[in-house]
Amino acid sequence: MSPLAFAARRVSAAIVIVLILVAAMFTLQHLSRTDPAHAYLGAGASTTAVAAERVKLGLNQPVVTQFFHYVANLAQGNLGVSYRTRNPVATDIGEYLPATVELAFYALVMALAAGTLLGVASAGKWRGARVLKFVMVSGASAPLFLLALLGILVFYGHLGILPATGRTSSVNPPTGPTGFLTIDAVLAGRFGVLLNALRHLVMPALSLAIGPAVSIGRVLRGSLMTVLREDYVRTARAKGLRERRVLLSHALRNSVGPALSMTGLQFGLLLAGDVVVEQVFAWPGIGYYAAQSIPVGDFPAIGGVTLVLGVGYVAINALVDIFQRIADPRIKL
Repeated sequence: MSPLAFAARRVSAAIVIVLILVAAMFTLQHLSRTDPAHAYLGAGASTTAVAAERVKLGLNQPVVTQFFHYVANLAQGNLGVSYRTRNPVATDIGEYLPATVELAFYALVMALAAGTLLGVASAGKWRGARVLKFVMVSGASAPLFLLALLGILVFYGHLGILPATGRTSSVNPPTGPTGFLTIDAVLAGRFGVLLNALRHLVMPALSLAIGPAVSIGRVLRGSLMTVLREDYVRTARAKGLRERRVLLSHALRNSVGPALSMTGLQFGLLLAGDVVVEQVFAWPGIGYYAAQSIPVGDFPAIGGVTLVLGVGYVAINALVDIFQRIADPRIKL
């Protein structure tokens, strides 16, 4: 199968998964006891007004018709209207999403860096590898909210070196053009804002990264241990190359495939923990937005966030599979 055909089949599979997710969200919304029309109009709305709103929203139509309208609206970017903010959910998500993407990006970079270090150090039996493994596995074993609170107590409460909440404490930070505060600060030439934003990113990103980092490190270590027994590695050693060079120059580049697959899978774990971390650190992302919407039963907002995160997870895994197929033609669908 050619790489192009592989990519086409992988994208088709991703579309099917997204449609299943959409169907699941539609079903959950109809199983919910919350009446969308009543929730939108408010608790004091009259029965007549609620009935008229149900007709306006198309809730009096057959379920199959409602589902097709739901899918058509999603295809147009219409995620409904939030019961809490009274704004289109797509508008709210567009406002909160850049903060979440920025946090997820730095968390993924940290996870890749720490996971690679853990895998290579463990496979190469470097000095301090056992201590590093103990610290990272201990951190990954702790509940995410506890790890986040512990970070606040240590680095903010005790040491006072990192801020505890928010995305920045700078006055009038740049708001465009990308929505990524670190990039916008560089584009605006405000490097003080950049440093402040990075300091706010450290604790939430590290809290999200440590679990995926351990999983990536374990898979990379196993892959490296297998590759280190290959004949070409023995040949490299026979040539007199140092063990560290053999590990980094010969074994590592042939061991990244499984670790890359695990990175795509761990991205879902990272997104799952995003709601908890954003709530603890008051990070103004879509996780924080969803956490505020849950207590009031704002299903359009909750469903919109779920769909965005789900589509992001499916897209990342599809891209990982396609890149792996390009790197290694032996991989099948």
